[in-house]
Amino acid sequence: MPNVKWLCHVYTRDHNAFNSTSLAVLNVNRASMARYGFSPPTRIFEAAGAGACIITDEWEGIGMFLEPGSEVLVAKGGAEVAEHLKWLSRDRAYEIGRRAFKRIMAQHTYSHRAKELDLILSGLAR
Repeated sequence: MPNVKWLCHVYTRDHNAFNSTSLAVLNVNRASMARYGFSPPTRIFEAAGAGACIITDEWEGIGMFLEPGSEVLVAKGGAEVAEHLKWLSRDRAYEIGRRAFKRIMAQHTYSHRAKELDLILSGLAR
């Protein structure tokens, strides 16, 4: 395929630059993750935190983290990935990535999770 380039391993230190310069980041969950209900992969948060437009497979719970069609593109298979790419302009990808970034930073950072855990553990301690 002329529009696909093999880059080898992308090191952690380069993830933000890589994610933010691509038209879209494709995230495919492993079957083992999907088998137990939703288990949001860290790559979703990492890519959204870099302002990337994400195309992900359909998994239970994605709407709890990002709004399909607005903050993330969801595909049920390769044909839907191709269809998303067919209509994905740089401007639309930028807007999806910008909205994903805002949502993740407003609701889904480590700080948010630490506060949630503290509330849960405080409730259990009572």
